[in-house]
Formats: sequence, C-alpha cells, structure tokens
Amino acid sequence: MPNLSNKHKKFFINLLLATSFTFSISQSAMTTIYPTLMQRFSVPIASVQWLTTGFMLIMVLMMPLSPWFLKNLPFKNFLLALQLIFMVGTLIAIYAPNFDLLMVGRLLEGISVGLLFPSFQSVILSITPSENRAAQMGAVGLVMGSALAVGPIVSGVILQAFNWQSVFAFFLLVLLVLFLLSLKYISNVMPKEPYHFDWISSLSLVGLLMVLYALQTLSSGIRVWLLILLIAGLLLTAYFVYRQLTVKNPLLDLHVLAKSAFRLGMFLTAGSYIGLIVTTVLMPLYFQRILNLNSLWSGLLMVPAALSLSILNRRSAKVMAQFGLKRTMLIGASMIFIGFAGLSLIVELKNWLFAVIFAALVESGNAFMMMPAVTYANNALDDDLIPHGTALITTVRQVAGVIGVLIVSQVLSVVSRPRQVSMIGMLAALIVCSVFAAILLYLVLRIKRQKTTNV
Repeated sequence: MPNLSNKHKKFFINLLLATSFTFSISQSAMTTIYPTLMQRFSVPIASVQWLTTGFMLIMVLMMPLSPWFLKNLPFKNFLLALQLIFMVGTLIAIYAPNFDLLMVGRLLEGISVGLLFPSFQSVILSITPSENRAAQMGAVGLVMGSALAVGPIVSGVILQAFNWQSVFAFFLLVLLVLFLLSLKYISNVMPKEPYHFDWISSLSLVGLLMVLYALQTLSSGIRVWLLILLIAGLLLTAYFVYRQLTVKNPLLDLHVLAKSAFRLGMFLTAGSYIGLIVTTVLMPLYFQRILNLNSLWSGLLMVPAALSLSILNRRSAKVMAQFGLKRTMLIGASMIFIGFAGLSLIVELKNWLFAVIFAALVESGNAFMMMPAVTYANNALDDDLIPHGTALITTVRQVAGVIGVLIVSQVLSVVSRPRQVSMIGMLAALIVCSVFAAILLYLVLRIKRQKTTNV
C-alpha cells in the first residue's frame, strides 16, 4: 500500500468524490426527462419509473458485494472497471432504439453505483486517520446530499437546449475525463486479502431484491403472488444472514453488528436518511396538492432545503471537532424533530414560507446526523472491517429509505381516501414522521460520551 503525499492524497480523494458525485447525479436526474421518454418510447409513467426503481434495486443488490471486490482486486483496476461499466451503460442508453435497451443501460449504471458508494467511503475512511475522519465524511455528505438536488437541475438545463440523449452524453463526457485522470492519479491504497467468492451467498442476495420489489409493489394493492414473493424473499435474506455468520470468509462480515456502537450508528444513519427521503417525497406533494402550486414553484421551494443541506454538510466537520460526535448528532436529531413537529403544526395554515423553513430544518439536521453517524459507527471497527461496515451501513440505509417512503405513503393514501392527497392525510403522515424523529432523538441521547473517542 503506497504512502501517499498529502497533495496526492487530497487529489486522490477529490477524484473519488468527483466520480461519486457524477454517479449520484445520474441517480436523481431521470425524473426530469420522464415525460420526454414516455413520449419517445410510448410507455406509461408506471414503466418509465422503473428507470429509477430498477436502478435503485440493482444498486442495493450490489452493495453487499463491494467488500469482496475491495479485498480481492487492486483498487485502481476496480475503480477503472466501475467507470468503464458506467460508460458502457450510458452509451447503450444514448443509442437505445427501444425502452428495454434503455433499461439495460440504466441497470449497468446501477451496478457501478452500487459497488462504488460503499467502496469509496471505505477507502476514504481507511486512508484517513480517525481524528480526521469527521472532516472527510463531511465532504462525502456534501457530495451525496447536493447531488440529489443538482441532478434534476442539470438534466432540466440540458433539456432546455438539447435532446434527452444529451443528458446521458453529459455524464459520459464527465466520466471520460475522470477515467483519464484516474489512470494517472488513482493508486492501489487498499491491501489485498484474497479469499474465495461465495456464490451461494451472492445468489441468496436475490432475496433482498425480492423483498424490496414486493414492498414497493404492495403499495398499489395486496396480491397473493406478492405476499408469496415477500415471504420467499425474507427466507432467502434470512439464509444470507445465517451464511454470513457461519462461513469462514463471508461476502459481508456481519460480525460488525457485535459492536453496540456500530449498531447504533447504523440505525442513526438509516433513520437520518429516512427523514431526508421522506421530506423530498412529502413536501412536493404538499406544495402541489395542498397549496395548489405548479411543479416549477414546487421545485423552487425545495431549493432552500437542498442548499442548507449542502452547505452545512461541509461545516459539520468543524462542529464535530468543537463539540464531539454525540453533541453534533444531538443538534442534528433535534433539528429533524423540530422540523417535522413544526410541519405538523403549520400544515393546516397553508403557509408556504413556514413549510420551506421547517423542511429546510429537517434537511439541515441531516447534515449533522447522517455522516457523523457513519463516522461514529466505523470508529468502533478495526480497519480491516471498515469495508464490511460501510457496505452494511450503505445497504441498510437504502433499504430503510424504501421502507420509510412506503410507510409514509401508505399513511398518506389510507387517511386521505377517497380524495387522494388531503390535508388530514398529510397531517397524519407528518405526525408519523414526528414520532419517528422523536425516537431518533432518543437513540442519540443513549450514546455515552467518552472523551477518549471524541464522542
């Protein structure tokens, strides 16, 4: 493992962040071009949404496999391969003559993103001393948080002047530049510890895919075959967990869960992510269905929340350095709780300004919760377990996001019937979020503050 100079290490990390940022933008950029794709390929909204849903499902499926690749492949080769796979998928999407081939391109992109997200965080944590990890994870949070907001803006601007293929072409050009830079500046910083690839475990991961698909599809109605799929998926997932705990060289070492600090940090980052995702789902509905604003204004009113998240993600490192991890997460959890509670109280006032302020408070709280919780969790692990810990956290976070959105959407739709999204349904959903935020705050309070670990 090479000893990188500070200058090389800084450029190395920035190159990883730039690649992750580009991958992240592609994840959220699709929603803007949905109408264009529906017209071009003559497909309904339910079908075109699979460009995002399928992308996310394959991404979650790949995440638990990332530790094996980090341990068995030179990191430079691994990163270059992921960039190439993403570019191939993007090329397929650009020249796709039909929707099915476009879907293939998106799935290839999802494979790259699913393997990169846990891996680049593991690498950054591994090459950074524990006392400096908070600052680096603040940068990671900035990249991942701001990309969610920037994606639709980038694709929207490109569509104003060019066709939909140009959105994919933009990602391709950026990735090509990053690929060429990676050839020169990326180093093999992770020690190789080769071990056998467990095909049985990898195949049983399909159970997780079945569970997520069934949960998402159940929201449109309960069917017998979906319940069977859900049960089968749960059984396969349970077998995957059992196998990881019993085989000599697991794909995903679940023994990290033996550390109570890791478990708590994992739950906190998953809970924080739920709050972030639920806000991005509920607030546009509130602005459009309750306040009767158009989609343009709905998008603009979400900008302050996204900006506050991006700005504070970077500053969270300074807060952690000054107050420690526990107090920083306490600030974040308090902001999330106050934000959701405030939205519950003002929802019936139909005041867009108050709604923007409290939504921004929820997302700002995530800046002091999500990545600090990741840092707190991984600080409890030995360096050789960090890839496994990061992969598990990233996977659980994505699954939690799906389940959180499903629960809130169900509350919203059930209480709102028969008038679709109603005031009482929105209020019920926000109350559920407030209760959830209170639980999150309670979990943070359970953290024992220790001076030796800067908690």
